[in-house]
Parts: sequence; C-alpha cells; structure tokens
Amino acid sequence: MTELSTMEFHPQPQAGEAKPWAFPAPERGVLPNGLTVLRCDRPGQQVVAVEIFLAAPLDAEPEGLDGVATIMARALSEGTDKLSAEEFAAELERCGATLDAHADHPGVRVSLEVPVSRLPKALGLIADALRVPAFADSEVSRVVRNRLDEIPHELANPARRAAKELYKELFPATARMSRPRQGTEETVGRIDAEAVRKFYEAWMRPATATAVIVGDLSATDLDALLAETLGQWTGTPGQARPVPPVTADDTGRVVIVDRPGAVQTQLLIGRIGPDRHDRVWPAQVLGTYCLGGTLTSRLDRVLREEKGYTYGVRAFGQVLRSAPDGSGAAMLGISGSVDTPNTGPALEDLWQVLRTLAAEGLTDAERETAVQNLVGVAPLRYETAAAVANTLADQVEQHLPDDFQAQLYRMLAETGTVEATAAVVSAFPMDHLVTVLVGDAAAIAEPVKALGIGEVTVVTG
Repeated sequence: MTELSTMEFHPQPQAGEAKPWAFPAPERGVLPNGLTVLRCDRPGQQVVAVEIFLAAPLDAEPEGLDGVATIMARALSEGTDKLSAEEFAAELERCGATLDAHADHPGVRVSLEVPVSRLPKALGLIADALRVPAFADSEVSRVVRNRLDEIPHELANPARRAAKELYKELFPATARMSRPRQGTEETVGRIDAEAVRKFYEAWMRPATATAVIVGDLSATDLDALLAETLGQWTGTPGQARPVPPVTADDTGRVVIVDRPGAVQTQLLIGRIGPDRHDRVWPAQVLGTYCLGGTLTSRLDRVLREEKGYTYGVRAFGQVLRSAPDGSGAAMLGISGSVDTPNTGPALEDLWQVLRTLAAEGLTDAERETAVQNLVGVAPLRYETAAAVANTLADQVEQHLPDDFQAQLYRMLAETGTVEATAAVVSAFPMDHLVTVLVGDAAAIAEPVKALGIGEVTVVTG
C-alpha cells in the first residue's frame, strides 16, 4: 500500500514596510581648476555613471560650419596625445566601459558607464580625451564621412524628416535652432580637423563644465581620483556664451512633405511653450500626459482604440534650451503616424479631442491615473545610476536647482484637475499649432485643406 505524502505549507511572505522615496540628492563641489562636480553615492550600484556637461552650445558654431560641435564630440574618443584611436578604444574595452558623446543646443554631453572597480582607469581615459584630444586629420575625416553617410538615411526616415521641417517652420532662418542639430551635407562637408580644434579651443574648458558621478562610491576615494584625472585639466576661465532669446512663429498652418506613394502619413504637430523654469510646468506635464502620454490617454482612446487609425499617438513637452533668467523654451508636440486614406479623418478627430478638452476639461480619474503613472513609478525609473546621472545632468544644463526633480514629483502630486486642464489647453491652442505631415500629398492635401486648420503648403523632399 502506497504511503500518502504530506505537503508542508510555509507562511505566505508578507510585504515589508513601505519606505518613503525621494529623488537622490547630490553633493556639490568645485575642483581647483573650476570644474563643478556633483557626486551621488548609491549603495549597491556597482556600475558607475558619469555625465559631463560642457558649455559648448550650437549657437557658438561658426557660420557655415553647422555640425562642428557634433564632429568634435564624436572625435573626442578618437585618440589622445598618447593613445591612437584604436588604442583608446581597446583601453575602454578592457575597462568594460561604454563612452558616448553628443552635441545639442545647450552644449556637449559626454556619458560614461563603467564597473566601479575600473572607475579610476576609465575616468583617466575620459579626462585625457577632454584634456588632450588628438583630433588627428585622418580620424576627423573619418568621423565626417560617417556623419555624411548618416544624413540621407535620416532624411528618408519620416519621423526625422518631420522634425527637420517643423524646426525650419517654427524658427527664423537666422536662428541656429531652425537648422539640423548635427549639420547638413553642405556644412558637414566643410568641416576639417582645424575647424574642430578651433571650436575645442574656444569653448572646451573646465571652468564652464560640470561632471556628475553616480554609483556606489563608498570604497572609492573620489577626491583623490578626481585630483589625478579631471583635476589635471587646465584651461582659461572663460565665460559661458550668452543664451539668445528663443523666438518662434506658431501661427496655425500645415506643411506637407510630399512622399508619393507613401502608405502612411507621419504627423508632427508643435509649437513653443514654457520650459521647466515656469511655474506652470508641473501642471503642463500632468495635463500633457493625460492628453497623450500613454496607451490609455485621450488621443489613443479615440485614434487607436475607437477608430483604429494608428498604433499610437503621443503628446509631449521637450525642453529645447533654458536660461537662468527663465527665458528658455520647450517644444510642445503631438506625434504619430496614420494610414494614408485616414489622414484627414484622423486629423479631424484629433482636433475634436482638443476641442472637447477645452470645453469639458480633464476628469478627476484621468488626473489620478496620470499622477500614479508619473509619480508612482519614479523609484523604478531611477533604479540605475545612469538614469539618476542623466537627470542630474539635465538639471545642470537647464540651470535648475539640484532638488528640482524631487520637488517636481511633490508638485505633480499636489496639482489638481482644474490646474492640469488649464495648462494643457494653453499648451495646445488649436489656432497656434504648426502641423507637419510627411506623406503622399496627392492623396492627403485636399482632405487636409477641407479641415480648415490652417493654410496648407506642399514641399518636396
């Protein structure tokens, strides 16, 4: 007779006590060479993230050399006074490190991730790249060629093409912001090693740079390490370049970038609004999220769930450039793609969503869901050192206090439905939205004109 076995039941695990969470607060200091350092010790984060912001803005690029900041940023890792490009890459690989650099309107960002045990070596490499970059003629030429190869692919991408056209429409032709951040085929083709060196010498200096270092720093003598690496970087004190005011023309109109035969239409609707220095920013973030921040937002409920026009439409606010006096600006936009035959109906329904929002406002349920999604998931969003470092560096380049993100979450939780409604309605006024459509003009121009949302212009390319 088989003996019956018995199961042993263990007590059900119980949830631990909830701990309050706040965005990490950095410790701020300045090295003798003028370099500002923000350090943030995150116990258990064995991969350290370093973000270095350099005040070398795109506005400082010489006339006719748009893209030189991008080429310079990419060439920083292409060798130093002691290491060739191949040797520098090999040393980074031995550290298990990843290094990236890019240029944007506020300046140049250099990003490093490395195991904490290899931080001294990796920080020495990045310091040499900033102090004594080689900018060899052959390496700069290769970087230029690579960039030239990228441009046709970007123009073929409907989303990238829409963004290029929107910036051209919004900003004056004389403004650097109206032209591609990484330059055009014409301007990049003019860039050589001498131009890169001149831009570096004019704008790259420790006194106008900030390094953000995040990770488990408990076993690292960071002061000594910084003194041996980034602290060795010298340069004239200099001053940050004055930030010119952002001006834009958001008169309601439509531009169609003709792509004959396209089966989909890429849409990008935008205007310029306040940046993070404005007190309306938290309410604007909340309201914009309710409009188009997730799959359950209003735009998706109508255009995706009810009508089936699209896989998704998003509303967003993206800071373009900030200034200490609050004169910066953000791009407020709506983006997505729809099938060609339904371009007109989709735009009509999108405008109806905006009309209904202005007339009836958001609901308390929408506001509550947005708060939960934005604030409730924040601890997960900032699990990695890289996420924390990136946000701290954003605050630096946007001239925000170190506790801005922590205060933002508090303000989001305190923002009411009425305030969020007012902010999002002001952010997307129906008569002040520039609409760019990349698609088949022959199929979509007439239906779009019939909507009456602004003068329609067709361009090629």
